[in-house]
Amino acid sequence: MFIFLDESGDLGFDFNNENTTKKFVITLLVCDNRAVVNQFGRAVLRAKKNKLRRSSWRFEELKGVSTSLEVKHYFFRYRPYSGWRIYAVVLDKERAYGHLKKKLNRSELYNCLARFLIGQLHIPTTTNAVNLIIDRSKTRKEIKDFDTYIGNHLKGLIPAETPLFITHELSQNNPGLQAADLFSWGIFRKHERQDDEWYSFFSEWIIFEDEYLPGNNEDGP
Repeated sequence: MFIFLDESGDLGFDFNNENTTKKFVITLLVCDNRAVVNQFGRAVLRAKKNKLRRSSWRFEELKGVSTSLEVKHYFFRYRPYSGWRIYAVVLDKERAYGHLKKKLNRSELYNCLARFLIGQLHIPTTTNAVNLIIDRSKTRKEIKDFDTYIGNHLKGLIPAETPLFITHELSQNNPGLQAADLFSWGIFRKHERQDDEWYSFFSEWIIFEDEYLPGNNEDGP
């Protein structure tokens, strides 16, 4: 099993800043096996090769925020038809502001949300190995904290003998992360801007999509 984790929005709480988002989304793209991952890779490569500028497609990546709807649709035309699914958690930052501001820094909040979302996964006991792949954007300490916190939680969801691998990779080198970014952006746009034009293309593959509002929970995250 391969789990690609990506996010959209930001974890800032300065709502006087017009660039601060109201929502923050973490998304998991779960693929059952390497064949499904490879098919996503071919879909990403095909979209880049046939829809981006010929002089630069090798060096560009598909990003939700900058990829046109036409290119997204073209990518989706060649996606796998089975063996994958999407999970997403949406944080309403304005409603959760007071509680989170007092208890958690941004890195801790990110880990908390990721743990909550991963807890929704169903991992079959027949799974040979679990691979969690995250975009490499954290500091060395943040990577260590994430791997320990999330790794311990994931180990509790899988049989003791099932290998677990957590890697932090550059998204421009990993088509699976690029696919996850496209889906994450679509979910973010739906909640942030009520824009579901791209979201509607892949919504039937979403297994779990929910808001996480620890500000309404006295016990906290």
